[in-house]
Order: sequence, then structure tokens, then C-alpha cells
Amino acid sequence: LQRLTNFSGNGTSVQEFTLEGFPVVQHVGKVLFMVHLLAYLASLTGNVVIVTITCADSRLQTPMYFFLSIFSIGECCFTSSVIPKLLVIFLLGRQTISFPACFIQAFVFIFLGAAGFLLMAVMSVDLYVAICKPLHYPTIMNLRTSLLLVAACIALGLTLITVLVVKVSQLSFCGPHVIPHFFCDLGPLIHLSCSDTRSVEMLVFVLTSCILLASLIITIIAYSNIVVTIVCLPSAKERRKAFSTCSSHLIVLSLMYGSCVFIYVKPKQTNRLESNRGAALVNHSGDPAQVHQALRETMCRIKISR
Repeated sequence: LQRLTNFSGNGTSVQEFTLEGFPVVQHVGKVLFMVHLLAYLASLTGNVVIVTITCADSRLQTPMYFFLSIFSIGECCFTSSVIPKLLVIFLLGRQTISFPACFIQAFVFIFLGAAGFLLMAVMSVDLYVAICKPLHYPTIMNLRTSLLLVAACIALGLTLITVLVVKVSQLSFCGPHVIPHFFCDLGPLIHLSCSDTRSVEMLVFVLTSCILLASLIITIIAYSNIVVTIVCLPSAKERRKAFSTCSSHLIVLSLMYGSCVFIYVKPKQTNRLESNRGAALVNHSGDPAQVHQALRETMCRIKISR
């Protein structure tokens, strides 16, 4: 926070930014407020229900549902870092955000996103072990291993994203102060800087590419092996059920990976800022669908256990 509030230390004269939001549809702001409020409340409620059920039901206290609970907590924080401010913009038109608050929002959003993608890779491996190596699952995915994997996701995400955000905060911001986005993201912030941003843009590209592509490759390998195992199942009913579950997972994963790769995996972070805004909204729109799918599977698991 000391770095962020030390405006004179990095040559920054801008003390607050203005989030542009969606100026084309600002005239229907109250309608958009209701739509996003309902989606936000549905996402929060679903995630809280998942965590509550998992903690309360001893039959669900397995590594798979432990990872799901951590992911749900992360999703609550992830959406809460962006959506409340967007709701204020839609309802009241208050688009300003202070310099420190902007970088805090950017840090929280990107850190939770990075940790979430790493956790999704872990969850894919967990599902692979459960389906493809069921006899070894209790030995491989024990409580100690699960805790270490979650801690590794958080530590790695925290370290890499702290480096990114600190580097961007050290740039000079001389004006203009209007961010062409509905929240503080690194690309639009770099776009507003009056410093030489080439080294920072390359750092953002390298680190975000490593996180996203490493997570994506692990997920693809895990699901490829899962599909091979499912194809070998003797029962057609079992194959249909397994493919139905995996296909819904893959649709949500494709939405999230696709939008984030489109936004971040590019050497020049100031390119495609307008389209990035739409892709980011798509990414947030996928949260309620993901929560609904996870909640449905949790309830199905409870019914089966009975």
C-alpha cells in the first residue's frame, strides 16, 4: 500500500481513475444492474451452499469436494472483487476509483484468477486419478497431499501476481485517467501509462502465458486420459453418464480458458482493449453456470450416498 500511495515516488500525477464501463448501453443501466445483481447473488448463494453442504456432510469430505469448496470460496472472492463496483456504475453512475483501490482490485482479481486456474488443473488431475487409478486414489490423494496442492496454488499465484502488479504500479501515470474497462485490469492500466511499457508488457505476457497454458495443458492431458478410460467402459449407460458430466465440465472450462487466453496471452497488452471488455464479461457470465453444475453434482452425490 505504501508503494501505491507514493504518487510522487513513481512520477504519477493521477490520483484516481475513471472506469468507462459500457457507455454504449449506459442508458439501460438499471436493467443491467438487475441482471448482474441476480447473477451475482445466484453465484454467491450457490457457492455458499456448496461449501456449507461439503462441510456439513461427512460423506462429501473427500479430496474432490475439498478442492471444490476451496474453489467455491475463491469464486466468491473473485466475483466480489469486480461485480459490486460494476453494480454501482450501472445504478448510480459512480465510475471513479482511487489509485490505491484500483491496484488493489487488480491484484485481488488477477491473483484469485491465477490461483483458480492452477486449482482447476489440480482438480482435473484429481478427477483423472479417481477415474483412471481408482485403487490408488486413497493413497495418492490423501489429506496431506490435498493441502499441499492447494497451498502450492495459492503461493505460486501470490508470488507471480505480486511481481506483476508491483511492476505495473511503478509505471508513471500522467493522464488521461479514463480506463476503457469496467474494472481495473493490467492491460488498460498499462495503456494509460506514459512510461516505456515494453518490458512490463513482456513480463505480463510471459507470466500469464505460463499460468494459463500450463494449467490448460495439464487439464487437456487429464481429460484426454479420462475420455480414453470412459470409452473403455463396458456399459453404454455408464459411458453416457460419464460423457454427460465431462462435456458440461469442458464447456465451462472452454469458456473460461478461451476468454482469458484471448485477453492475456498476447505480447502487446494494449491491443484489443474493446474486445477484451466483452471477453471479460463472458468470463464472469460463466460463473453462475459453473456454480450450477457443481451444485447439481454435489446434490446428486448426496442422493447416491443415501
